[in-house]
Amino acid sequence: MKYKKHVFICNNQKAAPKKSCGEAHGNELVDAFKAALAERGLLKEMRAQRTGCLDACAFGPALVVYPEGIYYGNVQLTDVDEIVDSHLVNNQPVERLKLDY
Repeated sequence: MKYKKHVFICNNQKAAPKKSCGEAHGNELVDAFKAALAERGLLKEMRAQRTGCLDACAFGPALVVYPEGIYYGNVQLTDVDEIVDSHLVNNQPVERLKLDY
């Protein structure tokens, strides 16, 4: 596997009134994760990227971290540093955001 951790952040766009991760700052989350990884010098070993629907719309904005396959829901921009430091760097998932999925 090329990357130690791979973060897929939903930025799917759905028509109203359905909830949509893309409308709920999914794109901004992608940029924030990329910036946080760059600041820590982790871009060669970890990757964050946008993805289509993760089938967790009701819990969005949603993302999943591989190789563990841990889903997070209702992720806010203020949660990015905690997820990076706790989960990606120290292998401790952020329990308050985890989805039992």
